[in-house]
Amino acid sequence: EVIVCGGAFNSPQLLQLSGIGNAAELAALGIPVVADLPGVGEHLQDHMVAKIQHSATQPVTIDSIRDKWRWPLFGLQWLVTRRGLAATNIYEGGGLVRTHSEITYPDLLLGFAPLAMRFDPHIPDRGYQLMMASMRPEARGTVKITSTDPRKQHALKFNYLSNDVDRRFWVDAVHIARDVLNQPAFTDVDGGETWPGPGVDTDEEILDWIARTAQSNMHPSSTARLGTDGESVVDPLTMGVHGIEGLAVADASVMPLCPNSATHAPTMMLAEKAADLILGNSPLPPRRPTPATPETAPAA
Repeated sequence: EVIVCGGAFNSPQLLQLSGIGNAAELAALGIPVVADLPGVGEHLQDHMVAKIQHSATQPVTIDSIRDKWRWPLFGLQWLVTRRGLAATNIYEGGGLVRTHSEITYPDLLLGFAPLAMRFDPHIPDRGYQLMMASMRPEARGTVKITSTDPRKQHALKFNYLSNDVDRRFWVDAVHIARDVLNQPAFTDVDGGETWPGPGVDTDEEILDWIARTAQSNMHPSSTARLGTDGESVVDPLTMGVHGIEGLAVADASVMPLCPNSATHAPTMMLAEKAADLILGNSPLPPRRPTPATPETAPAA
C-alpha cells in the first residue's frame, strides 16, 4: 500500500504527475492517463486573514519581542521559568462570531495580539492588532501542474473574493473588528487605527484593501476530497484513490470542506482514522459524554 501524505498542494501534484487527474489536462501535458479523476486539484479551500492595527499610547504591548538582542534572554527565561515572551504564541485572546444573523454558525475568527505584525520588515509597527479570519469561505480554487517536471512549481489559484458571499463577509468582518477595538476598554491605551487607517471606510475601499493586503492563514484543504460523486478522489470507507489499487491519500487534501478551525488537529484526527481504515482495525464504540452541568463541571 502506498499512502500519499503530501498535503493539499503536493498530494494532488503527485497524483497528476502519476497520471491521476483530469484526463484532458493530463493529455495536454503528454502524461499517460491512469485514472480520469477530474476532482484532483480542484475545490481548493483556505482561510484568508487580515489585520486591523492600532498604535498604543502606553507601554502595554510586547513590542520588545522584535529586538533580536533580547531573544537569548527570552529563551533563557523560558528554560528556567517556563514564562516570558518565549512562552507566548502572540495571540493572547480571541473568539468565533457570526458576521450576520442569517447564519447559524460562526464564520469569523478574531485573534487579539498585543503586538502589531505585518509581513513587511520596513514597516515599524508598534501597537496591537485584531486578526480576522474567514472560516467558512465560499471561494474554491485549484492546484494544477504545469509541467511533467516534479521540480517545477505547480500553479495555485485560490480565487479569494471571487463571490458575493465572501465579499460581504470581509466588509462585515472589518466593521465588527473595528467595533471591538473601539470599545471603551481600550480608551486609555488607544492611539488610533494605523492599519488600514481612516482612509479605508467604504465597502469598495475595504474590499480593495483586503484584495491588496490579506494573506493565507496556511490552511489549504480539499484538493483530493473524500466522497462518492464524480468530483471526489478518495473513497471514504478505505481512504483509497478511486479506481486505483494499493494507493491511499491521508492528509488535509481529502477533507470535503475546510474545517471551521485551524487544520492541524483535524488532520491528526483524520490520520488516526485513516490508519484504522487502512489497517482494517475495528472502530472504537461511539461515546456520548453527558453534558457538563454546574454540579459536574470541573473546578476552575
